[in-house]
Amino acid sequence: MLRRIYRGVRRTCRRAARMLKKKEPVYIPVLHSELLRGKTALVTGGTKGIGFAIARAFLESGACVCVTGRDEARLSAACESLNSALPPPSNSSASGVRFVVMDVSDPASVRGGFAEALGKLGGRMDILVNNAGISGRAPFREADAADFDRVLNTNLRGAYLLSSLAARHMIERKIEGNILNVCSSSSLRPAISPYTLSKWGLRGLTLGLAKTLIPHGIVVNGLAPGPTHTPMLVADGYDGLELSSNPAGRYASAAEIANLAVVLVSALGRMVVGDVLYATGGAGTVTFDDMQYTF
Repeated sequence: MLRRIYRGVRRTCRRAARMLKKKEPVYIPVLHSELLRGKTALVTGGTKGIGFAIARAFLESGACVCVTGRDEARLSAACESLNSALPPPSNSSASGVRFVVMDVSDPASVRGGFAEALGKLGGRMDILVNNAGISGRAPFREADAADFDRVLNTNLRGAYLLSSLAARHMIERKIEGNILNVCSSSSLRPAISPYTLSKWGLRGLTLGLAKTLIPHGIVVNGLAPGPTHTPMLVADGYDGLELSSNPAGRYASAAEIANLAVVLVSALGRMVVGDVLYATGGAGTVTFDDMQYTF
């Protein structure tokens, strides 16, 4: 009996020590400047968080990038920040970042924004990243139809419509491109909210697009972050990565997710088709107990 108590105390102490140890992201920028050389990419929701990090990683890997968002001032500031961070050789007409104001929940805005983005990318799009999304924090008993529509129209319908436009463009021009959907570990969880339902749908869309488009040489995959240090999840001013509820003991950094996105849309990932890569630290993949289910 005492031995079992001792072992339990020792495990608790080890767990506490791991939680107290400062967590650092694994970020090795060895892929920069080569993998996406000469490619053009549209990244939705690119003003902050994961979308901003993906845009930066694509730029650092040689791509020409157009980012979207609903606020022109934020888009302008994001592009200024991205362009100023690039090394001089990348600040040329063949690379760099542009922006288009687009509300992915509005079909008319999607159609107009896509055409405008094509013009800013020189009439060619090799890569579409469906990243734009909102969380919708209302619990099940309080979420109404407006909440449901707002989340599903942004997270799922917008990705569907943009993917259709991008696929048609790639097929007509015989571009063997990529569509990458930013899914979520929530797509593995019991779905009780508009957000989790939207991510289940996005995972299904990823599979359907992959099967439909691979005969045309268009590779479709999903990238599913778990808890990630972004403004959506982390309060302003907190710069630590510690997260005791995640089996890994920390948040992912947006830069880590972005490096994986580079691999998936590059030549390295051409034989990864219809898969969803889960970068969760174990949240949602090996445990669900980091999330509460209440009515």
